[in-house]
Amino acid sequence: MLRHAFAALTLAASILAIAPASAHDYTAGSLHIDHPWSRATPPTANVGAGYMTIQNKGPEADRLVGASTPAAQTVEIHFMEMANGVMKMRAVPEGLEIPAGGEAALAPGGYHFMLVGLEKPLTEGEKVPLELQFEKAGTVSVELAVGPIGGGSGPSGHSGH
Repeated sequence: MLRHAFAALTLAASILAIAPASAHDYTAGSLHIDHPWSRATPPTANVGAGYMTIQNKGPEADRLVGASTPAAQTVEIHFMEMANGVMKMRAVPEGLEIPAGGEAALAPGGYHFMLVGLEKPLTEGEKVPLELQFEKAGTVSVELAVGPIGGGSGPSGHSGH
């Protein structure tokens, strides 16, 4: 009897060991992608945005070079900044470096994804598939958790996991 209990406990521990740490975190090689999210869009909007943090736990830098989604015609990496009191946004065609032992944050007011030519508005509560393309880690599939239109960090912060 004790042997069966031990076997069941060992099986449960092994299942937990291979399960993801969070339902909304992703790993690809040395990269850890944390909490991809977006905001809901108004009914007439044809663009949306995507955000996340990408940590590089490896000894070599990697580069986020692109992304795609069936939810939009194109996805571009952009950078937004205040310059002389004016908000400016520009595409970053060279991609975004993820330094070795460091991270890159895609967040409102800085680097982010622009989902251009939305097929339909982004709706609070939905998950939008997004394929990230890295120079070294290759293609990684994630989902953007869509929060409220005015939300600051996705659905209820990190509680949407």
